[in-house]
Amino acid sequence: MKVLQLCNKPPYPPVDGGTLAMNCVTQGLLAEGCEVKVLTIETDKHPLQKTLIPESYMQQTKLESVYIDLNIHLIDALVALLCGESYHVKRYVSKDFEQKLISILKQDEYDIIQLEGLYLTPYVSTIRQHSKGRIVLRAHNVENQIWRRIAHCTNNPLKRWYLKHLALALSAYEQEHVNDYDALACITQNDADAFRKMGCRKPISVIPFGITPEVIDNVTEEENSLFHIGSMDWMPNQEGIDWFLESVWPMLHKEIPEVRLYLAGRKMPERLMKAQIEGVNVVGEVADSAYFIGSKQINIVPLLSGSGIRVKIIEAMSLGKTVVTTSIGAEGINYTNGKDILIANTPEEFVAQIRRCVADKDFCRQVGQNAYELIVKEYGTQALTKKFLALYEQ
Repeated sequence: MKVLQLCNKPPYPPVDGGTLAMNCVTQGLLAEGCEVKVLTIETDKHPLQKTLIPESYMQQTKLESVYIDLNIHLIDALVALLCGESYHVKRYVSKDFEQKLISILKQDEYDIIQLEGLYLTPYVSTIRQHSKGRIVLRAHNVENQIWRRIAHCTNNPLKRWYLKHLALALSAYEQEHVNDYDALACITQNDADAFRKMGCRKPISVIPFGITPEVIDNVTEEENSLFHIGSMDWMPNQEGIDWFLESVWPMLHKEIPEVRLYLAGRKMPERLMKAQIEGVNVVGEVADSAYFIGSKQINIVPLLSGSGIRVKIIEAMSLGKTVVTTSIGAEGINYTNGKDILIANTPEEFVAQIRRCVADKDFCRQVGQNAYELIVKEYGTQALTKKFLALYEQ
């Protein structure tokens, strides 16, 4: 089977949730004997770093990229606002990308053209004109839900109004185009249900993020250590960490002063890098996320908004770590609260769950072991790749 994978940012190196999810699909399909061609958008925020990409990956995927300027331009944003258009989507429309896509489709025939996310939707009509391949949307999120939740948690009235407008525009776009594809592959059942409510009549499969658990050698776990790792240019991550530092950490640090918190991730805001908060180490980007995760004890993921599945939670669980997160953070994971993940939705609940882990080390280790077993059973790359192939065949 020949698959053309269209990505909204370079899928390699896999450094965040989105790239990990895209690379999982690529590697899984290649392992099953499929031919995979990757065409990606690159931007100032997400440039293509060729020096970090193995030659074997370049040869297998015949990776090509097209630069698109996704920087915010006030006049364009204002025009989109006045016209009721989704500025999120409009920024991804590029003549250069369209021409490269046409060239690729003319050179070869593909069975499947997979769109990695909503923002590749403007190119569906181009694909239809130049290919007989089936179009599959890999829906990493229900995009409008992310922005609705962010708007709900925003205190600034003007900013909240604008974010609500962005969410409404995205919702209208998603609903208008939900039947443009031949099939949808959703990360979570909640997302699949949301697309059906929008009126989707096409086949929908729930195919979560897959991962192959790593073995981390020569790493010592620091006792009483908390950590968060994630791309900090993703607004829900910033929002969640700001809330945790303001509403949870003062109470937690006062009650359990021996606990230390480590914050890691790409694009760490300068204000956090410069912050002097007792007991908190702001690490920023780390060279090896698996090694960093292995060296810490408890993963805190205080998400208040977002959609889809949190890939970094799956990664931490695959490494046997106890995860304390919100109900929103755990969406899409087939968890049992208190067994393989710990749910906390208020500052008091976060403190209580962390207190229990610190006081009862055996309990903490058992939750981490249960988490590992859950990931091996339900989120292995090979099993999820077979679900993709079944959807393609359908």
